[in-house]
Amino acid sequence: MKILIACEESQRVCSAFRAYGHEAYSCDVVMTAGDHPEWHIWSDVTPFLNGNCSFRTCNGQLHQIEKWDLIVAFPPCTFLSKAGACNLYKNGVRDEERFAQATKAVEFFYRIYNADCERIAIENPVPIKEFGLPEPSQVIEPFYFGEPVSKKTYLWLKGLPYLCPTNVVKPEYTFETYPPFKNCNGKYRQKARSKTFPGIASAMALSWGSDEVDDRR
Repeated sequence: MKILIACEESQRVCSAFRAYGHEAYSCDVVMTAGDHPEWHIWSDVTPFLNGNCSFRTCNGQLHQIEKWDLIVAFPPCTFLSKAGACNLYKNGVRDEERFAQATKAVEFFYRIYNADCERIAIENPVPIKEFGLPEPSQVIEPFYFGEPVSKKTYLWLKGLPYLCPTNVVKPEYTFETYPPFKNCNGKYRQKARSKTFPGIASAMALSWGSDEVDDRR
């Protein structure tokens, strides 16, 4: 399958699909932190969402895609996440600049959600209800996939089966107390927290990268 991993710089999900033999590309406005720049599109993903596109990966190689078979997206959640709701209203007054940023984030979400692709998965934390995102298809936790962390995460799925738990373990940490995140400071902490857990990345490739995916929808 030809797969677009939107808004991913770590390449964890991209690499997981590549391990199953798929032609997967990560795409982000920042350079990849992964080991395969030849699989990374350093750009805003918007021009590529509907297929019928050409692009150069970071090694300069030109690629042409007529249609994506699957899009897996991790749109920025800074302005939409329920965790940041306290910043939207201060002393009962709405922060208009932050509201405008959130409105743009909602538009971007729907741009991905309505892309011309039969199979789409969008992952994000619990959003602020005020912005009216559709009901999620599935709610997952990292501890369903071998990571001892509790962090409720939403999946919006189109044309895809539910993500199957692969290794349910006891949650020993919250997202705030997980040691790898506590030891990071400032922007490095935010960057570390935005990366997909390896167990979830592997489960995505296993659940959605199979030839049997059509039969399990």
